[in-house]
Amino acid sequence: MLPKHRAPSHPGEVLRAEFLEPLGMTETAAAEKMGMPLNRLSEIVNGKRGVSADTALKLSNLFNTTPQFWMNLQTNFDLYHARKRQLAASHA
Repeated sequence: MLPKHRAPSHPGEVLRAEFLEPLGMTETAAAEKMGMPLNRLSEIVNGKRGVSADTALKLSNLFNTTPQFWMNLQTNFDLYHARKRQLAASHA
């Protein structure tokens, strides 16, 4: 269910606050362990890029989660913002 009173967190925010920081893991270390370019991970953490299926698989392997966890975060974020744009367009 999408939150109605606030925007869902971007997956990168969850990644930073719930995984990287508590584990004391740097973006560089995480990117290396996943075999991913640092700039790709950094863009996700900074909310400038979404989580793809490929990235969801890599994150799930590194943090012992499911790929669905990451994809659901991304889907909720995307749907919330699409709905906001749609509502704004209908009121314009």
